[in-house]
Amino acid sequence: MKKLMLCMVALAATCGTTAKAQDFAGAWQGTIKPSGGGDLRLVVKVSKGDKGGWSAKLYNAGRAMPPMNASSVTVEGSTFKFAAELIGASFEGKLSADGATIVGSWTMGDAKTPVTLARATPETAWDIPEPPAPEKPMAADANPSFDVATIKPNPSGAASLQQLTINGRNFTIRNGSLGDLIAFAYNVQMKQIVDGPSWMDTDRYDIAAVPDVEGEPNVEQLRTMMRKLLTDRFQLKFHHDKRELGAFVLSGGKSSEKLVPSEAKGLLPNIGVGSATNGMKLTLQNATVTDFTGFLQFLVLDRPVVDQTGIAGRYDMTVTFTPDDSQFNGHPPKGPALADGTEPAPDLYSAIQLQLGMKLSAEKTQVDVLVIDHVEKPSAN
Repeated sequence: MKKLMLCMVALAATCGTTAKAQDFAGAWQGTIKPSGGGDLRLVVKVSKGDKGGWSAKLYNAGRAMPPMNASSVTVEGSTFKFAAELIGASFEGKLSADGATIVGSWTMGDAKTPVTLARATPETAWDIPEPPAPEKPMAADANPSFDVATIKPNPSGAASLQQLTINGRNFTIRNGSLGDLIAFAYNVQMKQIVDGPSWMDTDRYDIAAVPDVEGEPNVEQLRTMMRKLLTDRFQLKFHHDKRELGAFVLSGGKSSEKLVPSEAKGLLPNIGVGSATNGMKLTLQNATVTDFTGFLQFLVLDRPVVDQTGIAGRYDMTVTFTPDDSQFNGHPPKGPALADGTEPAPDLYSAIQLQLGMKLSAEKTQVDVLVIDHVEKPSAN
């Protein structure tokens, strides 16, 4: 009987510990002090879903910006983990016995920083600045042009596009070729542009432009402005044709549990390419799946990409992969050397399936192509 009593006491103690360990719901806050400076006052709001899974939203209490959804949240006993793949960061810590703190470390890239997250109360909770209001959208029926546009040769010698952004009303391209400009303007892949001049990929330009209509343009309005620029400054003329080309098809059903809905607002996605500890990383914020396929065919892959997922909405997406020589127009970015014991990231096709829950497959099909009839080097400013 005594032995049974001890077992029951031990079981009760274990159950009590587990119950406390699971008590992660609520707001947690702590200051991350990386060695390079620039403290981050992090607020993590954790909630448990109806089906038992966990989710978290990350806030910066020191800066007015939209919150970010954690890409994954894991609870194992008293251990709490989350990842923010969009910024290449993660946290892992253990809940204290009194449930008041989570002591652990914040990892971003190769740097690991100790941090303690304290449970926020109404008295101790930090104020979170309101994110800035999104830019007023350009009128949906607007037919904009670039009011002012400067085009200058880029002498860097870099072999690929370095920047394509719009910040407020300032549109910028850095190291863009004629092929890059046509591909963006008409939402095609480089192989869909035929009979171009010998300098179509070698001559590269920096472009700075401002729209002639107030408000933030959507992607199609940006393309409209670029088409007009190509006509006016490059004297571009072309006609359409059909060719059988290899293409990629992205499939995956009407939804994917691995896609993280975006908290960002606005009409345009934020898209970037960077290095990861085990390969390259594509990051997209506030992006549709069609934005993703357009990005793949524009910058990464060597053939058109068709979205057949039927997935609606805007998401934050991160894909970490090891590129091959057929990607990035034959000039894949060089990532850091792999540390001892680090496994390289999977290839792009496996990474999309594992990390986004979608499938990219190759097939041949009839594809629209742009046949260049006439084009000139851009007129001087």
